[in-house]
Amino acid sequence: MSEEDPHKPEALDAARAILNRMRESAISRGEARIDAAKAAKFEENAAARKARRRDSSAPPKYSDGRDPQEIGNLFGKIVRDRGWSAPVAVGSVLSRWNELVGPQIAEHCSPESFEDSTVVVRCDSTTWATQIRLLSHELLKHFDRELGQGVITVIRVLGPSAPSWRHGGRSVKGRGPRDTYG
Repeated sequence: MSEEDPHKPEALDAARAILNRMRESAISRGEARIDAAKAAKFEENAAARKARRRDSSAPPKYSDGRDPQEIGNLFGKIVRDRGWSAPVAVGSVLSRWNELVGPQIAEHCSPESFEDSTVVVRCDSTTWATQIRLLSHELLKHFDRELGQGVITVIRVLGPSAPSWRHGGRSVKGRGPRDTYG
């Protein structure tokens, strides 16, 4: 019987193939591969944490950002990292309208849409539409303080919907309701 030389290229290729199959199997099971340097550093950190726990009763402080944080801060970081600032601002304006403008204005004016930093507001009377146009500069400053700079840059104010004077299937273009009187 002849034993194979472990240094022959065929034996190395077979060993490499088995190793690669084992790695693929581990990855398919969801096991992460950890190199020796990372494992040693992990062990050192674990030992240091254990020693600190024994030495003090204070909660551990991690230098790598793993300290407990407030949920608001984490949510804000996620929103910024993923580029969700604009959609969150849109939802914030529409859902917090009563809080942002106050109950008196909210009773007479409601937001219809919000796109490209422009909010479209529908008022229930022409008087309120005029009032909101006059207050728009102050409202924009308030929105900048509450929502952030540049979230809303334009307030487009619409008055109440005018009644339609068209009745029936046919009408004459350009003629108003009183054109036939006297």
